[in-house]
Amino acid sequence: MNTNPQPTTTAATPPSLYERLGSTSGIRALVDDILQAHMENEVIKARFLPYAATPERLAELKGLLATFLEAGSGGPAEYTGKSMVEAHTGLNISPAEYMAAIDDIMAVLTKHGVDESAKKDVLFISYSLMREIVLL
Repeated sequence: MNTNPQPTTTAATPPSLYERLGSTSGIRALVDDILQAHMENEVIKARFLPYAATPERLAELKGLLATFLEAGSGGPAEYTGKSMVEAHTGLNISPAEYMAAIDDIMAVLTKHGVDESAKKDVLFISYSLMREIVLL
């Protein structure tokens, strides 16, 4: 006879990064504010302001970024856009520009009340992508 009963409950699965970023609606709001911050950032705004002049291109960029973030954070979206290398080759993005973009992202996460753990995860992911984006 088994005297060690099986637990009737299991430990709750911690929320994914996707959930901690607010799921689809939260990520889309983050993307809106991140791109706005990029357009106001003196270091990188020249790269982003042309999108503001073409609403269709801005909407496409927002959609691609949101889908990339959703898929990369454990959400249900499937990113089918270019790889980071393909998307950034020839842009010659400097380390300073990359850091300016990361600063904008972190400031927007703070503005939206994203928890410290999620911010650390986003920062880690951002740094892991640097070699696929900078000076290509």
